[in-house]
Amino acid sequence: MVSCAAAGVRPEGQVERPLARERRRWGWAFLAPALLATALVAGWPLLRTAYLAFTDAQFGDPGGGLWVGLDNLLWILGDPDWWRAVWNTALFTVVSVSLELVLGLAFALLLNGAIPGRQGLRAVALIPWAVPTVVSAQMWAWMFHDVYGVVNDLGLKLGLLSAPVAWLADPGTSMAAVILTDVWKATPFVTLLLLAGLQGVPAELHAAARIDGAGALRCLLHITLPLLRPAIAVALIFRTIDALRVFDLIYVMTSNSQATATVSVYARQQLIDFQDVGTGSAASLLIFVLVGLVSVAYVALMRPAVEPAR
Repeated sequence: MVSCAAAGVRPEGQVERPLARERRRWGWAFLAPALLATALVAGWPLLRTAYLAFTDAQFGDPGGGLWVGLDNLLWILGDPDWWRAVWNTALFTVVSVSLELVLGLAFALLLNGAIPGRQGLRAVALIPWAVPTVVSAQMWAWMFHDVYGVVNDLGLKLGLLSAPVAWLADPGTSMAAVILTDVWKATPFVTLLLLAGLQGVPAELHAAARIDGAGALRCLLHITLPLLRPAIAVALIFRTIDALRVFDLIYVMTSNSQATATVSVYARQQLIDFQDVGTGSAASLLIFVLVGLVSVAYVALMRPAVEPAR
């Protein structure tokens, strides 16, 4: 009888240690340039921000300010404007990501079907995502303008409005207008991710289900969505992280309005408008911790959906 070692077969549960070490060394060698670039580009600014968060540094202070410990963080946690910004960020994230997921799934299912010109439709659907955020934010700001905006014009012509509405100036409508803009821009990204996931769903499963008498809804609920869980998990993680740290869209459309100001807008206001480097850095550090905790929680919760079954 020929042994497993002689046959070149590795017994189950054993690892070829020299080969594993060689692969690990080459892996670190290939990762080293990227890790070095990340450390230079992101590591040093992050460490500098973390240090300034515990000082009373101001703009124009060459000494970097005096050490004040946790004073900046405690002041922010006691500031009602900070908690209003946290609420705005949470509201923006939950509503926009939920709408983008539902609409992205609907569009992905449509574009995955056998419809005429679907290749062209796929290209056209990506246009909003390809437009720079600042450009799309300014475009929608003009569309929501209370005098010149096309939204008011259409609303008046269709009889939906009795008078022009200052969509971005009214605290009751500004958040809805910002969320609509973000949904318009980010839904194509979610559609693209889910469409890629749909391409991996075997058509034979749907065919077999239809032979057994399953309708379109049952195929969607029991075949498509379970197999689409990894793509949905990735889309949720990416979009949630982006939504939590949103800045440019909010700032271009509504500036420092308290009705829509997110935590990133709050940090910018402390840092630039008030020229308080210490407090602005502390707010930025809190944002980093917040996004990090949400990311870790998301990855932990979504890991069963992302990892392949063994």
